[in-house]
Amino acid sequence: MLHLDEAQVRSLLTYEELITAMEQALIRFSSGEIRQPMRSLLGVPEHGGIFGMMPAVDGDVAGIKLVLVYERNAALGLPTHQAVIQLFSAKTGEPLASMDGRLITEMRTAAVSAVATKLLAKPDARVLAVLGTGVQSRAHIRALRLVRSFEEIRVWGRTPDHARQVADELGVRTVSDLEQAVRGADVVVSVAHVNDPLVRGEWLGPDTYVNAVATVGPERRELDDAVMDATIVVESREAAMRESGDILQSSAKVYAELGELLVGSIALPSGRRVYKALGIGAEDVAAAKLVYEKAVSQN
Repeated sequence: MLHLDEAQVRSLLTYEELITAMEQALIRFSSGEIRQPMRSLLGVPEHGGIFGMMPAVDGDVAGIKLVLVYERNAALGLPTHQAVIQLFSAKTGEPLASMDGRLITEMRTAAVSAVATKLLAKPDARVLAVLGTGVQSRAHIRALRLVRSFEEIRVWGRTPDHARQVADELGVRTVSDLEQAVRGADVVVSVAHVNDPLVRGEWLGPDTYVNAVATVGPERRELDDAVMDATIVVESREAAMRESGDILQSSAKVYAELGELLVGSIALPSGRRVYKALGIGAEDVAAAKLVYEKAVSQN
């Protein structure tokens, strides 16, 4: 059985290939070709953690991501998400590979947002606002630059030093005021850790596109009701109706899954659009399958 650590995964995975792989995985998921249950969560309250299990079957590969989320790790200088992905042969059940899943989670999250941005943001989008300064802030800037030619990229964070670090690293600019960061942006990416709405509809233009990536769970929100008065697109309707506080608490209607829009089976209306990200096992297994196939081909 092959084992790949994070450095090996990093050497094999590019955003360009991953964005294409996520497009195809989302189509296969919405058409029923990739099968998965809802993720299963087990609390670790004594340490402030959550243990998640996300299996899926994708063609000749079955896999599962085991992910642990410890938000207190940020204060310790450790990743908040730790993960391992295990792949098996769907034909025989034989184990094929295990690999570090932290980087795959980081990159596939941003890659799916890039797929959504390519599909949902206006073609001439010029201003990107990124709210948050962690790994997803950096990952989203890298990935979204591949699908739109932004003339201005703004970064906002609660800690100015962290925002400056992102700006210096990626050649973007910081905006200290949250409202000013959002106003006038064509694309808004929400990746800051929050429990209550961070983005307000009164700050958005009529055709602003929003990638809402920060919150998972029926009790947590990152967008107010005015933002949710839009065309809402998700990865999985089932997941959205169980795990998205933004959708459940606002009573917003899910318009379509990304996979349905990618194949053109549902027309896309004009106006404000919101992609509410939750992350699904189908994406992790498809990304790990890509890494595995590249590793085997290079062996």
